Amino acid sequence: MSDIQDKIQTELEQAREVCRIEGPGSGECAAAWDAVEELQAEAAHQRQVKPKTALERYCDSNPGADECRLYED
Repeated sequence: MSDIQDKIQTELEQAREVCRIEGPGSGECAAAWDAVEELQAEAAHQRQVKPKTALERYCDSNPGADECRLYED
């Protein structure tokens, strides 16, 4: 997770620099901030992913096991 945080920090610094040079209303500035937003959204998504339980990992490896059967109503 720290890798994506490092990328976000790098993109933030680049966005600030681009906006300082090109101006806050420029297309380059907007594109730089879009890149920051995309990375932040990905980081949020990664935080939401829950780790699999022991049973889920077992069923991934043994889909035919009795414990892994799914029954429909």
